[in-house]
Amino acid sequence: MSASSAAPTPRHRVVVIGGGFGGLQAAQHLATAPVDLTLVDRRNFHLFQPLTYQVATGALSAGEIAYPLRAIFRRHRNVTVLMDEVSSVDLEGREVRLAEGPLPYDTLIVAGGSHYSYFGHDDWRRYAPEVKSLESALATRAGLLGAFEAAEIEPDPARRRALLTFVVVGAGPTGVEMAGQIAELARSTLRREFRSIDPGESRILLIEMADRVLTTFPPSLSRKAARSLESLGVTVLLERTVVAIDEESVTVAASNGSTERIAARNAIWAAGVEASRMASQLAELSGAELDRAGRVTVEPDLTLPGHPEVLALGDMVLVRSPDGGVQALPGVAPVAMQQGRYAAKLIRARLSGHSIGPFRYRDKGNLATIGRARAVADLHVIRLSGFAAWLVWLLVHLTYLVGFQNRLIVFIRWFISFITHGRGARLITITAADEDGQG
Repeated sequence: MSASSAAPTPRHRVVVIGGGFGGLQAAQHLATAPVDLTLVDRRNFHLFQPLTYQVATGALSAGEIAYPLRAIFRRHRNVTVLMDEVSSVDLEGREVRLAEGPLPYDTLIVAGGSHYSYFGHDDWRRYAPEVKSLESALATRAGLLGAFEAAEIEPDPARRRALLTFVVVGAGPTGVEMAGQIAELARSTLRREFRSIDPGESRILLIEMADRVLTTFPPSLSRKAARSLESLGVTVLLERTVVAIDEESVTVAASNGSTERIAARNAIWAAGVEASRMASQLAELSGAELDRAGRVTVEPDLTLPGHPEVLALGDMVLVRSPDGGVQALPGVAPVAMQQGRYAAKLIRARLSGHSIGPFRYRDKGNLATIGRARAVADLHVIRLSGFAAWLVWLLVHLTYLVGFQNRLIVFIRWFISFITHGRGARLITITAADEDGQG
């Protein structure tokens, strides 16, 4: 047989599970490589999770922080996007099992992400939703706005007070941002819009089991953030642990053992995360270590122990150091993005017969916004608070937002909101009955 009639060599098949920050970066940086790439996600869009709380409080619309995955890769004919559910992974057979059938791979990148942990109390999820997904953010928005509507027609003062009491559990960046946004919604945006109630009299409580808010920030910035929250009317309850949540109340325990029942019809959960179930599945199949948060331990080059063809990244992993230790990197977007780019670089190097060093995270700092012109920024070389930190926060988030159209629309939204104190997405598009039906 002549050389010209020989069968062409099949291209390297890469499968990426997850269209979040890590998976998307890996796919984008491999889109121009000589590979056939398949991106699998349960949703047909990439979600900019750092801004889901703004959807939950009516500052932004859902479509402004999400972008269709197919649109991102429409010019790359070697990239296939599948909206499907991953049921399992066959490491020995090198197949990903989807609802629609098996998907073979030569290299697999798993970026399954994480979800909020209710610390063994999954029944609380019904009464205290989180805002990590777009669906839950929309449901939370309906609950928050619906509370004001219900309070307007509630004749009983005690029930009205409960409807106007909002409890946010967890004082990390999401909890702090959520509490600040609720305070601005109640005290600024909704002012003079109701006749029977004064939204400004709403009670917003931020509950944290640690001794300060934003524990990943320097203490000086934590104190400034707490003062900003208090100036907005948020009551910060530190060293408190939630012990019970039901439809009508949140019960917290203090460090001295005393408990307090807070009559509240609205609670939002922003405390603690656990890894995707994919992490525990990979650990079971490979014998890799699993920590209490469900994160699987990977090698310094992000590969699964014993399976160099499988890379795992993002919130679902711990990374072993070259010296044998384990790095618990923060569960933030920059970590996942850097790991996604590294995974793509590693695969490209392998295809060309080269090698690269272990993954190293470059920590560029932390940002958190509290409200209008209020934020804190720990940039290591400099620490900012107030308006300057807020401008940095705006610039960084606009830069990382996917899609030029979304960047432009969000910038315009924020500019108008800053000038008018308004929120243009205060629509109740899901009812309590709808939520029950989804559960």
